Amino acid sequence: MQTNLGLMYKRAQDLRSPWLKRWDEARKYTMPTKDDEIATLFDATASDAVDNLAASIYSLLTPPESLWLNLVPESEDSPDAVKATMALRANLNDSNFYTTIHQCYLDLIILGTACLFMAENPIGADSAFSFTAIPMSDIAILPNAIFHTTTMPARDVLEKYPTWTPPANMQDEIKKDPDMPIKLVQALIGKDFTAWLDVGGDIENNIVSTGTFETNPYLIFRWSVASGELYGRGPVLRALPDIKTANKVVELVLKNATIAVSGIWQADDDGVINLSNINLTPGAIIPKAVGSSGLTPLSSGADFDVSQIILKDLRERIRHALLADRLGLLSEKEMTATEILARNADMMRILGATYGRLLHEFIRPLCERGLQILGRRGEIDKISLHSDAELKYIAPIAQLSAQENLL
Repeated sequence: MQTNLGLMYKRAQDLRSPWLKRWDEARKYTMPTKDDEIATLFDATASDAVDNLAASIYSLLTPPESLWLNLVPESEDSPDAVKATMALRANLNDSNFYTTIHQCYLDLIILGTACLFMAENPIGADSAFSFTAIPMSDIAILPNAIFHTTTMPARDVLEKYPTWTPPANMQDEIKKDPDMPIKLVQALIGKDFTAWLDVGGDIENNIVSTGTFETNPYLIFRWSVASGELYGRGPVLRALPDIKTANKVVELVLKNATIAVSGIWQADDDGVINLSNINLTPGAIIPKAVGSSGLTPLSSGADFDVSQIILKDLRERIRHALLADRLGLLSEKEMTATEILARNADMMRILGATYGRLLHEFIRPLCERGLQILGRRGEIDKISLHSDAELKYIAPIAQLSAQENLL
């Protein structure tokens, strides 16, 4: 089993490898970090559109100010669905769900795939749930298998896995430095969980913990998926060529503007003008030899008007790909009810496939795990979405879908 686990882990890493470069580029041009090169981002069109789309998805899918899910009992003998709904909503509201899920929406839009880890808090905490947005660079997936690579301080590993006894060669190091970083791989194959030290060698000799999960704590959801692929493709990945081109065009425009402001100059090498001492500032006096041409501006191809046409087209295509031109909440003119319905219908045609996928890969698993945790803790009767109750999704995006069906 451990040998198969190692082979599966390597296979998952190999399948993820081609995506890492794409993800790095997508982040670099939409959400650069301190590790990116200085002054590589010149156009913020994509960044603004990503923020706008993430905020729109947040409001349409999981708005914190409104009720967006409800449980309806399948029969009179079903467990109390109203109590389960209220408990689920209350624990989500009291948790860090609404502050964490926005990070996942950004990953969903930029990378096409996002991962939300749903953990259980100790008894007595404000909420039964705790959420963590896991970077996709730390996640590798196979069908029915998830591998999560993480680095934790030794004291946190001992606290999280109290039955683990560190290897003899690590015990002295941990005593000297309890915060020493330890690299772990946490694997979930079906419902079977295994965590091991990622130090090379046989997995069997480095196992930290094993166990089972009744429901999957890793909620991995995708924007859209091409046939045969495991990772999703989001709007940023599709628009990346236009984003990179627009960034390069703005860079060239700025370089051209620098030339237009400071100019390009030439001077006779007559022994009088010292080019190292010339400072092109207003009011500067530059000496020249009598009869020489002195410092003369050099004509350059500074007319770059075509760039504005290209840049306008690129920015419109970027906004269109990221739905910035179709998800605006306000209009320049008042719209009639028919126009609003038509606009909402158009929005649902755009987001319909993504909405269906998120409902299947994110909303339903979120509710199933929440109900399982609450049922095991005794806060509600055990209730199943497969036999006891039906999930009624009532978020704004679901209401848009219902309006489309009326047209």
